[in-house]
Amino acid sequence: MCGIIGIISETPVADRLVDGLKRMEYRGYDSSGVCTIDDGQMIRRRAEGKLANLVEVLKDSPAPGTIGIAHTRWATHGAPTEANAHPHAGKAAALVHNGIIENFRTLRDELNADGYTAQSETDSEVVALLVSREVERGASPEEAVRTVLPRLRGAFALAIVFPDQPDRIIGARLGSPLVIGHGEGEMFIGSDALALAPLTQRISYLEEGDWAVVTREGVQVHDAEGNEVEREIVASGASAAAVERGNYRHFMQKEIFEQPTVVAQTLSSYVRQADQTVALPQMDFDLSSIDRMTIVACGTSYYAGMVGRYWIEQFARVPVDIDVASEFRYREPPLPKGGLALFISQSGETADTLAALRYCKAQGQTIAAIVNVPTSTMAREADLLLPIHAGPEIGVASTKAFTCQLAVLAALAAKLAVVKGQMERAEEQEVVRHLLEAPACLNQALDHDDDIAAMAHTIAPARDVLYLGRGADFPMALEGALKLKEISYIHAEGYASGEMKHGPIALIDEDVPVVVIAPSGPLFEKTVSNMQEVRARGGQVVLISDADGLAEAGEGCLATIEMPKVHPLIAPLVYAVPVQLLAYHVALVKGTDVDQPRNLAKSVTVE
Repeated sequence: MCGIIGIISETPVADRLVDGLKRMEYRGYDSSGVCTIDDGQMIRRRAEGKLANLVEVLKDSPAPGTIGIAHTRWATHGAPTEANAHPHAGKAAALVHNGIIENFRTLRDELNADGYTAQSETDSEVVALLVSREVERGASPEEAVRTVLPRLRGAFALAIVFPDQPDRIIGARLGSPLVIGHGEGEMFIGSDALALAPLTQRISYLEEGDWAVVTREGVQVHDAEGNEVEREIVASGASAAAVERGNYRHFMQKEIFEQPTVVAQTLSSYVRQADQTVALPQMDFDLSSIDRMTIVACGTSYYAGMVGRYWIEQFARVPVDIDVASEFRYREPPLPKGGLALFISQSGETADTLAALRYCKAQGQTIAAIVNVPTSTMAREADLLLPIHAGPEIGVASTKAFTCQLAVLAALAAKLAVVKGQMERAEEQEVVRHLLEAPACLNQALDHDDDIAAMAHTIAPARDVLYLGRGADFPMALEGALKLKEISYIHAEGYASGEMKHGPIALIDEDVPVVVIAPSGPLFEKTVSNMQEVRARGGQVVLISDADGLAEAGEGCLATIEMPKVHPLIAPLVYAVPVQLLAYHVALVKGTDVDQPRNLAKSVTVE
């Protein structure tokens, strides 16, 4: 969600704070700001809109000081204005905040009655005023934070500075990630390791409920009960170069074209080429004992889970329930004894998914997590960690993380089938062979980029677009519609092809393009029949299929997109490419902000 960074050093910090914000702008870009301490004074500079606006403010009004905090915001409470931009401050403290303070109204009323009036509409300012009030009453910064934290209900990562104590930053986390960076004569605090990558590779992850006093010499961490604790210093592995666009116009474009490479990297961890077997990381439970699975995720990760359900039920014959994380725990679903609960999240910090994970853990489920950040909260709380190895994904609309999630799910489904006795040795070898074909097939799909760009102008004028698919192609229809909505702002919906005649067909006319995902194979004829129902009512069809499919059903379509002929197992990975590229090129035609679409943020760390 929001991104925070803090630096305490012997040299000026403003430029490095802004550089850290640039690396986190994918987390929020409604507004931004910095606060430094110089000669006992708090110097705040804030700006509405993109980070470039803050850069201009700092050119005109620099922020000197060797200690400071900074923030890039995704708005929750209050419009994205300069007044609502972080850092927020009282007389004795300033802070930046990622998360939501659910009881802020009650706390604000208390502060108002005590003569402390908020200047913004945010929940975050309440925390700044509470801490400031305690310091003004004579508390030390540590005492103030220790007093205030238990009063906050919700989720937060905080970085707090004090004008009268310019030798420390206090950080705290509950439900939102926060890391400490260790330097030489300087220290850092940030939302993630990526923000600190140019500054240090030595980091510590704060645990749930921790708060920490950061000085130039080091850090003292306290747990939720106030006990002094040690948090291991580890190598972050985050690469400063990983967030460069290179020769690509957008991060999304770069990440689409990285998919052959990153999927190959992912598969190298889950497929043993020498003996043609699938493999999972070591686990402390018997996978063969799993008789039922529950998959929980949000957005694109949820659609990956839908594909995974097809594979797991088809190969392993294990029944799978799947739900969106934001609804799952509120149903309080009964869970089978000995079940496996699988959580999918690019960041490993998605608030809804993390809450669902903890619900399942409390219900006695074995926990597995498919994540891109192996040091994330979900990864640390899982019994079985399944990293996707996609590398940093900066574009808000997920692309390479999605295909890497699919690769891991395919390996999981095959391994589960093997240990359950549902897959013979020859079948496992066939699965491995087809999975290893995926990177080359992804490359072939990318070869059609120019063709997709050339036809994007036929979709761009539409107000509504429908996507259709059957079987494992149905989730791809949902994902294609989501991508188009996210970055081009065209209303789009994905449907199972057979459901068209049960209502959505009423929407069909010559102004509604219908994108049909239909690789040749056992479901092709059924899908084409539904496509013909669309065409009979004047609908304009864009058919995505292989050469055989296009030869049979491509005549008379508004446009066709040819994909390589692939085995049904890897079709979802390969057909992700054309729906991603179609959304990307339509967005280019419309002139929208591809990497930072309005109202969206990359990592959703609030419910």
